[in-house]
Amino acid sequence: MAALATGGGMPSDGATSFQRKVPASSRLATIAGTRPSVRHGQLLLSSGLPSLDCVLGGGLAVGTLLLIEEDKYSIYSNLLFKYFLAEGIVCGHNLFVASAKEDPADILKELPAPLFDDAHKNQVNEKETAIKSKQESQESMKIAWRYQNLPRIEVSPAASARIGHYYDVSKMVSPELLQSTKWHRFFVPEEMSLHPEIKTCNMTCGYTRLLQSIQRIIYQEGFDGSYPQKKQKNILRIGIQSLGSVLWGDDICCTDNPEDIYSLTKFLYVLRGLLRMSLSACIITVPAHLIQNKAIMERVTNLSDTVVGLESFIGSERETNPLYKDYQGLIHVHKIPRLNSLICDVSGTKDLAFRLKRKLFTIESAS
Repeated sequence: MAALATGGGMPSDGATSFQRKVPASSRLATIAGTRPSVRHGQLLLSSGLPSLDCVLGGGLAVGTLLLIEEDKYSIYSNLLFKYFLAEGIVCGHNLFVASAKEDPADILKELPAPLFDDAHKNQVNEKETAIKSKQESQESMKIAWRYQNLPRIEVSPAASARIGHYYDVSKMVSPELLQSTKWHRFFVPEEMSLHPEIKTCNMTCGYTRLLQSIQRIIYQEGFDGSYPQKKQKNILRIGIQSLGSVLWGDDICCTDNPEDIYSLTKFLYVLRGLLRMSLSACIITVPAHLIQNKAIMERVTNLSDTVVGLESFIGSERETNPLYKDYQGLIHVHKIPRLNSLICDVSGTKDLAFRLKRKLFTIESAS
C-alpha cells in the first residue's frame, strides 16, 4: 500500500521495485579478484584454473583450505600450486610461499604467464557459449507463451559470473609483474639455520615456525580485520608445498608408526583457525601416496575444507590405454565444503581428467 500511495508500482519490464536494505556491516567486502557466491553467500576467489573453479562450485571460499594430493612425480600438483600463486599476482593479492625443497623466489620465477587478450578467452569459451545457446533455445520451447515476456532468471549464475584468468604454461611471468607483487617467503633450510630448533605441543619445529610466520603476517598486515579504518582490503594467498615430507622434519612418510603421529593434524587444526578469522585462502600439496599410515591421511582430509587428488598416467597401464590417449591423468574430488548449507554441490565431480596441452592445462569430463 505504501508503494501505491507514493506512486510506486511495477516497472514496465515486470520486475518489482522493492529493494531490501542490507546493513552495511553485513555486506561482503569488495576486493579485487573476488566475488560473492550466489549459493552460500561466501566470498570466492579463483584457484587460477577456471575449469577447477567450476568443479568446486565457482571457486575457493575465502578463509578455507584447499588440499592437493600430489601425483606420483609431483609434476601436475606443482602446476596447480603455481596456478594458484599466479592468479594472486594478477589480482594484486599478497602472497605467502612456503617450501622445504625449492626456494620460494625460484617458484615465483617459474609461474606461468597470464593471457590477458580477450581473443584467447573467446576461443576457450566458444564451446561453452554454443552449448548454452542450445540449451536456451530448447528451454524457450518449453515455456508457456504467457510467461515469455517475464524477466528471465539465470539458472546457473556461477557460470556467467566466472572469476579467474587463463595462463600460458609455455611462458614465464614477467619480472615487472613480479616486482609489483608483495610477497613473503618461508624456506625451511633458512629458517632452521637462523632460529634454534623448537618443539611445542608435540609439533615439529618446521610446523611451529611456519605457524608463527603466518600468524605474524596476518596480524601485522591487518588481514584479520584489526584495521577497520583501512579502506583498501586485500587477500593473503598462502601456498605450502609438499607438506608432510621428510624435508619438513616429519617422519609420516617413512614409517606407519611415526614419532609425532599428530604433528601434521595439529598444524592443520591451528592453521584452519587462522584462516577462518582472516581474509586469506590456502593451498597445500601433500605427498599422500607416501604417507604409510592411512589413518593420518583420513584425519588430514577431515581437517581440510576441499580435497582434490591427482592421479598421473606416467608409468601406469593407462598411459598406453587408447581410452585415455588424450589425457595425462585423472582428477579425484574427495571433499567439497558445506558452506552455510547442509549439502554441497557435487554435480560434475565424477569421471574428471586433466589434459596438458602446449600452452594450457585443463580439466575435462572423461566420460
